[in-house]
Amino acid sequence: MILSVIISTRNRGELLKAALKSLTLQTMPCDSFEIIVVDNGSTDNTRQAVESFQQKLRNIRYFYDSTPGLHVGRHLGMKMAKSDILVYADDDIEAFPTWLQAIAESFQNQDVVLVGGKNLPKFEEEPPEWIKKMWKPDKNGHRIISYLSVLDLGDEIKTIYPYLVFGCNFSIKRATLLEAGGFHPDAMPQEMLRYRGDGETHVSKFIESMRYKTIYNPNASVFHVVPQNRLTEAYFCKRAYLQGISDSYAQIRNKNIIQDSAFSRIFKYLRLLRKKYSLYANARQRHIANHYYQGFLMHQNSATEDKNLYEWIIRPDYL
Repeated sequence: MILSVIISTRNRGELLKAALKSLTLQTMPCDSFEIIVVDNGSTDNTRQAVESFQQKLRNIRYFYDSTPGLHVGRHLGMKMAKSDILVYADDDIEAFPTWLQAIAESFQNQDVVLVGGKNLPKFEEEPPEWIKKMWKPDKNGHRIISYLSVLDLGDEIKTIYPYLVFGCNFSIKRATLLEAGGFHPDAMPQEMLRYRGDGETHVSKFIESMRYKTIYNPNASVFHVVPQNRLTEAYFCKRAYLQGISDSYAQIRNKNIIQDSAFSRIFKYLRLLRKKYSLYANARQRHIANHYYQGFLMHQNSATEDKNLYEWIIRPDYL
């Protein structure tokens, strides 16, 4: 087995079908890869969706674990995988036919530990002008909208920063993931948002700190479905709030802010950011940024008041 594709999912059976259909069209022979679907507590037709592909995808396997958290599915997939190369994908992607072949070829370089490609938006409807403007190339010719998990870094194979490999298209050596201590919590249900962490960003930071090699291969690309409800200012505010939680989590783990006197410096930092956005940003950017501050401060306050949350944040790992 050359590759293990791992897809965590919850109550998105119809989207999952489109992702699995794209895997039936791969240029890589189907007996060279397996597909592991981890169901994180679905109540819809997710299991039936997987079973409907068992004739076309002989190496597909289904596992159920209702424990909340994307990291739970990711780690279970790693545990069950037969390959030492783990291809993590979201349930709302549709892979290029060359996706898996390009990933396998990229890992032929023994120095490579992480591979990504384009995550091109598949908009369900025409996006508003302010989102179109965000998707325009920057001075390097790159197109990135992190809050929609979409990016396009061009048409050349190249070494990149690991932070430019997003979780919806994230291929990694098992040994490297274990060395990093696995993934941190991510994508918690609404009632458990305080237990959210920084997900695969932690792994990317580890890879950067070790100076391991990350490759961008434009043939290792996917389309990422962007539904209508994500093409709104309200959605960007929600994503900013979640990012604030994730950044607070990372601050506490990395600097032990809650236990030392650095807490006041965070408020100073946020005041400076607020002033910057007030001076230079438009009203929409300020509105979105304000939700980031709210998420950050909510998490900081919660970690101060809740000993169980604080102990969850500083755990050595979540494997």
